[in-house]
Order: sequence, then C-alpha cells, then structure tokens
Amino acid sequence: MTHSSARRRDVTVADVAKAALVSKAQAARALGGYGAVSEDVRERVLAAAESLSYRPNELARTMNTGKSHTIGVVVGDIENPHFGLAMRGISDRAKASGFDVILINTGEDIRAETDAVRVLLDKRVDGLIVAPVSSPEKGHLERVCASGRPLVLFDRKVDGLDVDVVATDMTEVSRKSTAELIHAGHERIAFISTLKSQEPFWNGMDVSSTPIAERLKGMSLAFHDAGHSFPSDLVRLNAGNSDSVVGITQDLLRGPAPATAIVASDGLVALGVVEGIQTMGLSIPQDVSFLMYDDLAWTRLTNPPLSVISQPVYDMGAAAAAALIQRIQRPGVKSEIPEFTATLINRGSIGAVRGAASCYSLSESP
Repeated sequence: MTHSSARRRDVTVADVAKAALVSKAQAARALGGYGAVSEDVRERVLAAAESLSYRPNELARTMNTGKSHTIGVVVGDIENPHFGLAMRGISDRAKASGFDVILINTGEDIRAETDAVRVLLDKRVDGLIVAPVSSPEKGHLERVCASGRPLVLFDRKVDGLDVDVVATDMTEVSRKSTAELIHAGHERIAFISTLKSQEPFWNGMDVSSTPIAERLKGMSLAFHDAGHSFPSDLVRLNAGNSDSVVGITQDLLRGPAPATAIVASDGLVALGVVEGIQTMGLSIPQDVSFLMYDDLAWTRLTNPPLSVISQPVYDMGAAAAAALIQRIQRPGVKSEIPEFTATLINRGSIGAVRGAASCYSLSESP
C-alpha cells in the first residue's frame, strides 16, 4: 500500500493546541466545554479545530464531562408507522438541542426491552425514552431511575413508576367511536391487536398494555351505555404478521354471528384487515364497517377513505424528547408536558349494518 492510499491520521487535540498556540489542557477544556478558559483562547481553539476538520473523541469527552449528549430510545416496533412518526419528532427535537439518538427496537418482547435498556445504560446515554411492552414488569426501568439518569415513558404508562409520561388517554375517544358504530346499528364489533397474551381475551381481563386496555375499556363503556353486552368473543389479541391478520379478519367475518364492524389497533393491523376484507370479495362499508387507530396518509387514498382515531404522534415524540432533555439539563426541575388528546375523524368507512333500517348518516369530524 502506498503512502498516498493510506488512511489519513485523525486530527488530535494536540494538533489543535499546536495550531492555536495554546497548551493541550487549554485546548481540551475549550473543545469539551468544561473548565475555565479565556474567551480569546476559546475562539482560537475553535477556529483551529474548524480549519483542521477536527472531530472530537466522544468517549473521551464523556469521560471528562460525564455527559454523552446522547439519548436512548426503546420502542416496540419501528415498522409500525406510529413509532416511526414519533421517532421523527424525538430525533428532530433532540438534534435541535445538540443531542444524538440511539434507537433500539424490541419487537414488543420484554426480554429484548430489558436487554436494550442495559445496553443503553452501558453506553452511558444521558437519558432514556421507552415505550414499555408491559406495565407489570418494570425492574429494568427502575434500574434506570436508580442510575440517576432521567427516564420518560412514551405512549404507555407503568403503574408505580414516578417518571414523566407522554401519552394520550384513549378511553374516551374509544368510547365515542364505539358509540358511533353502535349508533349505526352495529352490535357485533371486533377489535384486533398485536398485543401478546397467554390466553384469549375475556371481559375484565387485566391487559398489560395501557393503550390497549384503555381502548377495550372505552368499547366496553360504550356498550354498557347503550344497554348491550360487550362482544368480548370478537376481541383478537396476538395478531402477528399481515397474513395472520388476514386470517383473523376472515375468521371474524364468517360463522353464524359474524362481526359487522372491525376496529384495528394500529396501521399495520389495518392493512391486514383491509386485505382480508377485499380477499373475501366484501366491500367497506356496505358489507363491513371499519375503524382504525392513527391517521396515516394512505387512509385518505382508499375508496372510501377510512375513518380513523388520530393522535398528534409527531408532537408527542417531540414533547417526550423535550421533557427528557429538560430533565438532563436541569435535574430536579419538573418537566412541563402538554396534554394531548385523540380525535375521531369519521370519513367513509362507517356505515349502517347491511340489511338493517337505520337513520345513521355520515358526518366527518374535524
């Protein structure tokens, strides 16, 4: 290998110090943002660093300052557009504040989540944002708090953990949307979720994920308000990939007492439900009404456009990052977290039960 093809030597603090005509210790303090240096020295060091294209050694800076300027984020399924949009909000807000982001995906597995938290703590991130898989299992999250690093929960709460939470309470919007379906004549309303469970759902069951628990609670309240029994036999958990959701959808639409409406817990489930309905030769909403959580761009491009429960997911992600960064920069100061609400947007996928007389008419929500 010739000298010209050899890897260029990294510029060091010593190189910057020599160019700025200061000591190595002064250059290190100016570059690391710690200790006392004069403004003249700081300006000379920064100018020299820029002219030499100096890149700081992040590990060394962390050891000197105790700060990595990095936050860790743990989510259940980055393929889910809900988390993808939240991550955009988190990363945009973090970047604006000078923080890098390390993302780990858990596949909604508690063991993977525990490992992810351990890895991020080992990497000395300054704080963590976690969308927890399970409310009861929280030992790994308690270890974050014990480490002295701030923790913000996103989208999901954990009972007994005194940390900031950025989430939307889904109970009321679920009740309202279910009431809309009942008003259209639907009593056989199905709900499909990817939430992992060891047993089939039964009404009153303790569900480990707070967003799913709130959605099911809202449905149950709406049926109670209408004087009907909640059709818990139509709740399907453990939905896996798209093929799995297609099969579940077809199963729900067959039999002597099929579902007349289906609610999808997220955008990935929704795609499988729509495919399942179409492969059976059925139409929305003439044969089956449909409602889904999260207002994704493609939901307005279908025929008819789909009714959705919309959350300000990007803003929630940005708020989670802002709360965490405030905790990092101002320990002990309470974070100001905005209150977020979800909204039912009623488009064209909710209709009257087929063959039943109904005065139901579509009115799009704002």
